Amino acid sequence: MADALAHHPVAVLSLNPAVDVTYDIPQLIADQKVRAHRSRFDPGGSGINVSRGLKRLAVDARTFCVIAGGIGRALKQQLDTELGDVTYQEVDGETRINSAILESVSGAQYEVSGVGPHVAADQRERLLEPFLTHCQGGLGILCGSLQRDLPQDLFADVVRRIHAAGGLAVIDSHDKPLRHAIDAGPFLIKPNRYELEVLAGQSLPRQSDVVREARRLLECGVGKVCVSMGAEGALLVTASGVLKGDAPSVPVVSTVGAGDSMVAGLAGRIAQGASDEDALREGMACSAATVMQPGTELFDQKTVDRLRDKVRVTPLSM
Repeated sequence: MADALAHHPVAVLSLNPAVDVTYDIPQLIADQKVRAHRSRFDPGGSGINVSRGLKRLAVDARTFCVIAGGIGRALKQQLDTELGDVTYQEVDGETRINSAILESVSGAQYEVSGVGPHVAADQRERLLEPFLTHCQGGLGILCGSLQRDLPQDLFADVVRRIHAAGGLAVIDSHDKPLRHAIDAGPFLIKPNRYELEVLAGQSLPRQSDVVREARRLLECGVGKVCVSMGAEGALLVTASGVLKGDAPSVPVVSTVGAGDSMVAGLAGRIAQGASDEDALREGMACSAATVMQPGTELFDQKTVDRLRDKVRVTPLSM
């Protein structure tokens, strides 16, 4: 199926995007105002990050995005400049703001996710219809969180509709949205180790534990399971076997967006007809290049090109 996708675009659905604000400060002090050394504003939310990553990898992709209020208009201005190929659905309320605070004294990183606007059923449908049309014969990517008042099985419904349209669904979510989506049998999911532990209801301290749980998800109908494990690399588990990806050691500045960057690398290469090995290598290179960036900034293409050949991908006999 991967070869059949090589000449087809990718569609990314972003129901809960954000404007990401990053503050570099010396140290948080309770009940005191702290002045930032630097602040920056980036388009954010998992779906938007994946779209930005795909753009940097020169992958033909279209983003389908909800915006609201003045913050939404600011986000639209950013996306029109950076992505260009975006379909918007405007709703009432305000697009959320996510904040990342980086302490220079301790090296600690704090993240706060805002609350997104209400999206009515008819508004969702107006965005989903063109999204599903764009998925035909290609990849439909569903990422991140859902607003609290949205049905938590929404991604599962969209996965089934992507399949019905002749596309393949990629999921990078967590908690109930991910659990429900698994029941619909997506083509690829990318939980991190903690998210997989939540699904399993137990800790997975050993690599063999992670592989065992990933294989259980294959039995549930998932096509491929990629589990990111931070400094320990990543595992790609399919019916054909297990691949282990190890990235080169790089200076870690911020981990924000690393998982989204991995999804962009994986999905982008799969859509171009690459092998599982090459897709995992690209995902690892994109993730490693992103952790070298400050705040919510994503990888740059030159760094990915430099790191790609340094990523080690090996088959495991497990």
